[in-house]
This record gives sequence, structure tokens and C-alpha cells, in this order.
Amino acid sequence: MALNFFDQFMSPTFLGIPLIAIALTLPWVLYPSPSSRWLNNRIITLQSWFINRFTQQLLIPLNPGGHKWALLLTSLMIFLLSINLLGLLPYTFTPTTQLSLNMGLAAPLWLATVIIGLRNQPTAALGHLLPEGTPTPLIPILIIIETISLFIRPLALGVRLTANLTAGHLLIQLIATAAFVLLPTMTTMALLTATILFLLTLLEIAVAMIQ
Repeated sequence: MALNFFDQFMSPTFLGIPLIAIALTLPWVLYPSPSSRWLNNRIITLQSWFINRFTQQLLIPLNPGGHKWALLLTSLMIFLLSINLLGLLPYTFTPTTQLSLNMGLAAPLWLATVIIGLRNQPTAALGHLLPEGTPTPLIPILIIIETISLFIRPLALGVRLTANLTAGHLLIQLIATAAFVLLPTMTTMALLTATILFLLTLLEIAVAMIQ
């Protein structure tokens, strides 16, 4: 039976029931719930410090009116970060390798930002469709191009996240398979391949955090 490297991207099922909901719920179980005590343990203190610093850095470019999005944006970023990092563990399923999940998160948030921008600052929102100083003959073409780029933005970002994680997982599995195959016959090459695998794993951890 030939090994299919793409089996790791299939949504796991049990008795015909997709288990992607459990995969999406699991990261939240790993975070301890803050208590009402004055003194917390080290894990909760470190978690609270990380979330506070993360939220501050996230909201620096936003005006005070955008701070109401703090809970949604911080929860989404921590959720994606947890899923991407947990997906690097062996025998795990990474939901963010599914384009349907990425598009399901990207499309509503993109549409909300567009609608809110048109409602609050319609002139500035429409002004992004036409760069300043554009020659008159190019105005219709640039408006069409900018409109198309605006509408394909969630698709492009969703595909980029899916492609980067999928390519990284495939590379890790390919190099790991090569290391196991070379180990009985060519020990030196197997050790060299294992070193490359270790460096690639560090790179994928960075990619998971950045994406």
C-alpha cells in the first residue's frame, strides 16, 4: 500500500462524524481560566502578561474607535497561533490547512471591515480605490483593478495561509521519511537529513507564529 502524504490533511472522522469541531475546541482547553484571587499561579500570570502585551501591540496602529475590536482580534490571533503550533506535533490535525476554515474566518471579518469603513468614513474608504495623482485616462482602469484587488483580498490571504502550512507539513513529512529510509544503509546521510529536518522544524515554528 503506497503512503499518501496528503492523508494528514484529511479531516478526521469517527463513525462518519467529522471531528474538526473537537480540533477547533481543543486549543481553548489548554489555556487555564483566570481566577478571582489576588495572587495567581505562575502560568496564569504569564498568560495574562502575554495577552496584555499582545493586545497592546495589536492596538497601537488603531484609533480609539477600533479598540472595541480588541477581544475579537486577540482571541482570533491566539486561536490561530495555538492551532498552528499544535499542528506541528506528530499525529495531529491542523484545521488551518483547510481552505474552507480559513475562508470562513477571513470573509466575514473582511466584509465587516469594509462595511464599517464605508459607514464611518465613506470618502476615505472610496479614496483607496483611486491613488492620488492618477492620470485621467487611467482612472477607470485603476478603479477596476483596485476594486478587484479589494474583493480577492480574503481569498488571497486564506490561500496563502493554507499553502504555507500545507507546504511546510509536506516538507517535514518528506524529509522525515527520507531520514528513516536512509538510516539503515547510509547513516551519515541520515544524520545530515535529520539535521536539516530539525532546522526545518524550527523554521516551521516561526512560520506557524507569523502566519
